[in-house]
Amino acid sequence: MTAVASTGRGSARRSPAAVRPGLILAFLCVVQSTVYLDVTIVNVALPSIQHSLHMRAGDLQFVVTAYGTVLGGFLLLGGRLADTLGRRRLLRAGLLLFGAASLTAGLTHTAGLLIAARGVQGLGAALTAPAALSTLTSTFTTEPARTKALGVWGALAGVASVLGVLFGGLLTQGPGWRWVFFINVPIAAFAVLAAPFVLPEHLDERRRRGTFDTTGAVTLTAGLLLLIYSLDETVTAGWQNARTVAGLAGAVVLLVLFTVTEARTREPLLPLRIFRRPTLRTANVTTVLAFGALVTLFFFASLFMQQVLGYDALKTGLAYVPLALAVAVGAGTASGLITKVPGKPVLIAGLALAAGGLLLLAGLPQDAGYPAEVLPPFLLVGVGLGMSFVPLQVAAAFGVPAGESGLAAGLINTSQEAGGALGVAVISTVAFTRVDHRMAGAAGDPAEALRAAQASGFHQAFFLAACFTLAAAVLAVALLPALRMSPPQPVDPKPVDPQPVDPRPTDPRPADAGPAR
Repeated sequence: MTAVASTGRGSARRSPAAVRPGLILAFLCVVQSTVYLDVTIVNVALPSIQHSLHMRAGDLQFVVTAYGTVLGGFLLLGGRLADTLGRRRLLRAGLLLFGAASLTAGLTHTAGLLIAARGVQGLGAALTAPAALSTLTSTFTTEPARTKALGVWGALAGVASVLGVLFGGLLTQGPGWRWVFFINVPIAAFAVLAAPFVLPEHLDERRRRGTFDTTGAVTLTAGLLLLIYSLDETVTAGWQNARTVAGLAGAVVLLVLFTVTEARTREPLLPLRIFRRPTLRTANVTTVLAFGALVTLFFFASLFMQQVLGYDALKTGLAYVPLALAVAVGAGTASGLITKVPGKPVLIAGLALAAGGLLLLAGLPQDAGYPAEVLPPFLLVGVGLGMSFVPLQVAAAFGVPAGESGLAAGLINTSQEAGGALGVAVISTVAFTRVDHRMAGAAGDPAEALRAAQASGFHQAFFLAACFTLAAAVLAVALLPALRMSPPQPVDPKPVDPQPVDPRPTDPRPADAGPAR
């Protein structure tokens, strides 16, 4: 792979290691995998956290949602700050915040402090993730090199999300739930110290001299925070709850105010012209749908395995290992294919495979065996989603200038978080309503009736997740361009021989072609 420093109006100051793009890619993948890992690693530890900190069952959701809500709310601001203040600088600041919050979460003995620390973790991740992705896209500037790098990136991000469940089970049943947070501390410390020796810095001098869109930053961040929080609240409070309705209405008002502000300000936080790029626009909407299905899968597959099939936390985590490997295989396959064929059919094929796997999960019996009945759809979904991640990341950065790569990175990460929150909120409402209806008319053994009702509700959840995935595929078919990558241009290291000079008198008429002057 070849890497070229960003040029143009910005200045690029390169560290000695910046000429080694493989090292940069490895470093960025470790950083981003830590962010994705923390989205899921805490789920299996929740019962132990509840017992240790004497938390109410209704407060457990905030340990998960505090991280995701703040992460999703601040991602676009983080992407813009990366372009303005410097990507390496913001990445180090985010990692420092992330590591300090992880240490606090591991040491805390109160539920309130744990939830607050999770929110600060989300803020650190929101500063880190877009800075890391925009550094990758500005380091790998040729299309084939960038596509391969995004393939590795997509594979590790997907695997990290799945392995978070496994590591959560291992750490919780091993040294204890506090190590779910402690494990982040040495990784963050190492990355903060190593970043100046590994990563180049990129500063956009024009933006540093300009004014910062404070009003846009406040309204957008507050609107996204309120939107994602309100969507998460629907899982427990429902869509008709007054707090949910007020929160969603407030989010709409703030986002409309943000749009009006951006249309009038000279230096907008989110230039609305970026949405004129049809590829970027379609990639983000498709990502919302795909990640709605992905997060729904994690949420309800864990519940199905533990509440219907009777798995314990560790067995549930181990059951996800083949899914993680399948994601890696799918992403690796896509990153190889997309350099040879257009990315659009790769994306559509991946979404179709994922939808097929989710439909199989929607028909699982209550006594399903893992090898014959659970594993095959897990493999289909894993390969399909892995194949989808790569072309979606490529599409989101397709044709975006270097000075806006941080913004594009923040936008696609925001779509992932918002999509996950939206998918779980919508599908959980339908699934748990079905569970309640089935229980209302149940007779016989209460435990068996509850198990049957849960199975029915979870089947409905998998079916709706498949509908999300199919809708993403239809959108890609209808609106996404081919995403054909340009082949690398061969470079001849030999000097070009000068053309021989004709000693005869020249024709006064202009020639169609001639040697360069």
